[in-house]
Amino acid sequence: MNWDGAERLVRVAAGPATLEGTLSVPEEARGVVLFAHGSGSSRHSPRDRHVARLLNEAKLATLLVDLLTPDEEAIDLRTAHLRFDINLLAERLIRATDWLIQQADLRGLRIGYFGASTGAGAALVAAAERPQTVGAVVSRGGRPDLAGPALPHVLAPTLLIVGGNDFQVLEFNHVALAQLRCEKRLVIVPGATHLFEEPGALDEVARLAREWFDRYLASADTRVTERGRA
Repeated sequence: MNWDGAERLVRVAAGPATLEGTLSVPEEARGVVLFAHGSGSSRHSPRDRHVARLLNEAKLATLLVDLLTPDEEAIDLRTAHLRFDINLLAERLIRATDWLIQQADLRGLRIGYFGASTGAGAALVAAAERPQTVGAVVSRGGRPDLAGPALPHVLAPTLLIVGGNDFQVLEFNHVALAQLRCEKRLVIVPGATHLFEEPGALDEVARLAREWFDRYLASADTRVTERGRA
């Protein structure tokens, strides 16, 4: 397929469920970042879409996928239960990862995870399950502590980004940081709250994520070239 950088709607088979996603592949992509949403969010999250656009500008492909089906989302809106089912979310993320690997136009690209809220916990569980596939993890205001016993088994370099005024989540991230055995870093964005709505806060998240993924995903020998796509 000849990618032109435009967003494309995709469907990902995840057992009995079918997940809907938005895939963007810039010219000469140097890696692909799979977004893991949580806490009632979806692939339409304006925050994650903003970060994804900036990653696309940096020649990183992105896949924003709904880890819950529309019916499951309706249930979760009433119960707020499924968003905390880390095993379910991680399994869906693994299925999406396997789907990416099977796409001929993305073959050879290293995969990274960008997790937000409870999606960050799922991303770390999935990274522990796919150590040879996942090359980096970034968490934005996430709950990495929810990965629990999987944390010491994560091999992918992991960046935790937390707002300086997001006090409870910051404590959760300190707990998770102590349990991670991979290369790791915790960055606090001064003055930012949980959703990074303050001026410049989300751009700082995107900058930090881009630098992390550039370091661990992007390399000259993993680029998708025009010849490779022909």
